[in-house]
Amino acid sequence: MKLLPRNLLLSLMTSAFLTGAAFAGDADFTLLNRTGYTLREVYISPSHKNSWGSDRMGKSYLDNGQSRLFKFADKSYCKQDLKVVFDDDDSEVVWEDFDLCEINKITLRYNRKSGNVSADVE
Repeated sequence: MKLLPRNLLLSLMTSAFLTGAAFAGDADFTLLNRTGYTLREVYISPSHKNSWGSDRMGKSYLDNGQSRLFKFADKSYCKQDLKVVFDDDDSEVVWEDFDLCEINKITLRYNRKSGNVSADVE
């Protein structure tokens, strides 16, 4: 087995680390539902656009307390808005300006009585 010179080995390790770091900021994220209600639909759109695209839930539902990983292919727009539709009354709530290139987990909260919406990010 041929050994690589130490500085070449260090250079290769640094390069591999930096390449991995570039992918560490991918836009996939876990959504945790702490709204108190079941989510029937989830939409993701570049911030401040008027088009939501298709429902990311498909035929699934996200009950309160459950989480789901969302794969996010379009990493050219890190800032995204998130809209959910609740199963029990078809109401919609929008959260704005999530930087999905920096966030791994979003916990949604909603107080229907007060209309207060919030989100914790990790």
